[in-house]
Amino acid sequence: MSGPDGDTGRSVPLAHRVPDLGAMELLLAVARLGSLGRAARELGITQPAASSRVRAMERRLGVALVDRSPRGSRLTEAGALVTDWARRVVEAAEAFDAGAQALRDRRDSRLRVAASMTIAEYLLPGWLLALRAARPDTAVSLHAGNSTTVAERLLSGAADLGFVEGVRVPSGLDATVIGHDRLLVVTAPTHPWARRRLPVPAAELARTPLILREEGSGTRQVLTAAIGEPARPLIELSSTTAVKAAAVSGAGPAVLSELAVGEELAARRLVAIPLRDVTLTRALRAAWPKGPRPTGPARDLLALTRSP
Repeated sequence: MSGPDGDTGRSVPLAHRVPDLGAMELLLAVARLGSLGRAARELGITQPAASSRVRAMERRLGVALVDRSPRGSRLTEAGALVTDWARRVVEAAEAFDAGAQALRDRRDSRLRVAASMTIAEYLLPGWLLALRAARPDTAVSLHAGNSTTVAERLLSGAADLGFVEGVRVPSGLDATVIGHDRLLVVTAPTHPWARRRLPVPAAELARTPLILREEGSGTRQVLTAAIGEPARPLIELSSTTAVKAAAVSGAGPAVLSELAVGEELAARRLVAIPLRDVTLTRALRAAWPKGPRPTGPARDLLALTRSP
């Protein structure tokens, strides 16, 4: 076959014209050990497989490479020349492999996580402790913020893995559900809602000023999806802990994750308010930029979120 530059075979891809790396390693072993059988054993293949590989290499190159006899295997003159070329290719492949391993080691030496507040405060600490036990040499950094901030960090390359709590997957990200969470309306025991007998209907909840997280938080997104745009917040705060403290102080009703208020409910510092015609549940998701699933420590952390 004549290629565009007139040289026979040049239009055929290089991978179809050059023996594969395994064949070159076999030829080098034959040259070093003087026996096709010993070379096969060293490489962990059968002697028939080794013979077949050598014949295929000879057909591809169009020259005889090995003379076989009862006394062993000897390289032909062409075989010695090809072996010298093969040695340089194998050395280059070893350098390539070492470089790729260095890249993997560098990647695996750190993990940058971004998580929305509830997950960062109440779920991630346990997962990160388990990850440290499995990967003690991986340095982990955690940035806590609302779901919008988490998405921005993932898309800008500032985080390797994120955790969000909103009603939908932010644009530009792939995600998988790792759990579910229920939001509660809570008040201090002294609030009038704590003493009422009937559940609070959706319309009343929507027109009542509440202690809320900021715009962009998963909690705010779920509330808006359930009741429409809520009334102007009584207080707007940027952390779950601050919202909870304000509710405990008696400032007003708040919307908080069930994960965040277990101790306060048990101690009667807060009271969960029954609702009517309102469902405040959300999926908890791990997220990453669209494309391949996470690898390395990010993959391991993702696996830990699904552990019992």
